[in-house]
Amino acid sequence: MIKMAASTANAINRRQFIGLAGGCALGILLAPEIRAGDRIVNQQEFVFLEAEHFADLGGWDLDQQSMEQMGSPYLLAHGLGVPVRDAITTITLPSAGKYRVWVRTRDWVAPWQAPGAPGKFQLLVDGWPLPEVFGTKGADWHWHDGGLVTVGTTAIVALHDLTGFEGRCDSILFCKDADFKPTDDPTALTQFRRALLGLPEHPDDGGSFDLVVVGGGLAGSCAALSAARQGLRVALVQDRPVLGGNGSSEVRVWPEGHTRVQPYPHVGEIVEEILLPAPKLKGSLNAIGGEYYGDAHKLAVVRAEPRITLLTELRVIAVETYSQCLTAVVAQNIRTARQVRLQAKFFADCTGDATVGYLAGADYEISRTDHQGMSNLWNVLDAADSKQVLKCECKDKSALATSCEIGQVEQPFPRCPWAIDLSDKPFPGRKLGGQPSAHPQDLGGWFWESGFNQDPIANIERIRDLNFRAMYGAWDTLKNVDKLYPNYRLGWAAFIAGKRESRRLLGDVVLAPEDLIHGRTFPDGAFPCSWHIDLHAADEKYSQGLAGQEFISKYTHGPQYEYHGPYWAPYRCLYSRNLKNLFMAGRDISVTHDGLGPVRVMRTCGMMGEIIGKAAAICVQENATPRGVYENHLALLQELMKQPGATRQTA
Repeated sequence: MIKMAASTANAINRRQFIGLAGGCALGILLAPEIRAGDRIVNQQEFVFLEAEHFADLGGWDLDQQSMEQMGSPYLLAHGLGVPVRDAITTITLPSAGKYRVWVRTRDWVAPWQAPGAPGKFQLLVDGWPLPEVFGTKGADWHWHDGGLVTVGTTAIVALHDLTGFEGRCDSILFCKDADFKPTDDPTALTQFRRALLGLPEHPDDGGSFDLVVVGGGLAGSCAALSAARQGLRVALVQDRPVLGGNGSSEVRVWPEGHTRVQPYPHVGEIVEEILLPAPKLKGSLNAIGGEYYGDAHKLAVVRAEPRITLLTELRVIAVETYSQCLTAVVAQNIRTARQVRLQAKFFADCTGDATVGYLAGADYEISRTDHQGMSNLWNVLDAADSKQVLKCECKDKSALATSCEIGQVEQPFPRCPWAIDLSDKPFPGRKLGGQPSAHPQDLGGWFWESGFNQDPIANIERIRDLNFRAMYGAWDTLKNVDKLYPNYRLGWAAFIAGKRESRRLLGDVVLAPEDLIHGRTFPDGAFPCSWHIDLHAADEKYSQGLAGQEFISKYTHGPQYEYHGPYWAPYRCLYSRNLKNLFMAGRDISVTHDGLGPVRVMRTCGMMGEIIGKAAAICVQENATPRGVYENHLALLQELMKQPGATRQTA
């Protein structure tokens, strides 16, 4: 474990990081001529097309998880082995003629030197494919030369997926200068792309608020609702189109933890308000149908709160600070790339990765090795069952339904030589000798988890991709080696990673598991913990021969990981010890590595959000700091904790 504290050296490093993440682009002056690496070029020679700017994304998904590493989101052909529908747009060129075309992409399995380049796709210009096939070269993101094309002053451009196996495209460049090669340097590329896209030098003014909440998972959504109902003007910033984080239809981890317990039975009412009731289904509720996760319901509850300004599809890339206080955050729209600046008196970091606190210089810890990994849950469906086909979330649902109606229900699956080879290995859902598990939930459950010794931020794409290679390798083995499940197919899989552990911001109390086990009582107990000390590690039973590619986890259990609950954890875990106006809620709060185990489940995280919303209101009303709430206004916070979650200040 590495402990970080704010220092001059760290502040410099973080300012450099902000520049790489996009803040450097704010100083660009648009002009007919711009710098591209070490060259000055004529802006009129280029058309820069961001993949996420396509008018019709077709069946491609927008992935923003690696923006800190590459400066931009990208499109992902997440078709589970079935090619997705084309993404299409129309461009206007400076003049008719011949252009060299560059496509920024990568071969996503190349880091493992795996054969086959599964992410193949073509670029169609006016209906004709360029001779190059993309997604076939390079372990890193790079510009793939697509050759020359002759076009008029307008052209129809399409991304044409060839496999359905996670092809990806960041951007496309049309260049009149056949000898020009675009840069891969992150800083220079950010400047180049923003200049060619004609984006403004400064971010838009997004307004001023009492509280800006960054991160729209259960913790952030509940924090925004709680604060708004106490009379604050709140901005809720979320980098996906839905709320709920791990508890949304995009990730599908079922929210756990007990709410509404004594002595504060109203704590947790907002959590229960925004969640749908648990369905009465057999087996695990993880990775079930998207409708059960209530995306629309969460959005409706938040949008109905008049004091909340909801800002979805915006990712915070930079912060501003003064005298140990945050003054503003800068967020970038993941579709348009426009940036907005939001000012506030107080901020809440509910990002899970502690992004805001990290950028602002907050003290934090992060485990570099032996930490809890991340999952991409998945499920399968029986194409011979018309009810399952009707509920299918597959991108080719119409074709599947037609096949089912005429009795063509067998579902072949291609061999995947680029996936993890599991032909001679056991895994949940398969026993050696071709005997299937008696529990279908063993395929794609919570324990399909990887990245135990990878940086969960810098290596997010690679960890997620390893999960893909495990899933496709398992399904290839079951279908083509064991000859099982002939009528089954992959039904759904998450492409947004379900993280368990990342940076943890340090507060005035750093909660440890010993506090819960020994029943240490804090005077500022603020949210109840009911989950056991649940820590994940790679399961040795499934790791033989897979060093560095472990993808099945086990959890801690036994008396040494249990405590008498519910346990009321202290409010002092929910604010930064060195930034005067920063709260946090969710899995980035002030706990030790092992202390994360009992607090990280989502209903518990949501209750943290309820508490910091109330505390922020006290800060505004009493001109106090988050620490000052504990020191001078704890009784007032406890009075607010006794109020029903639906209580609203009318003033």
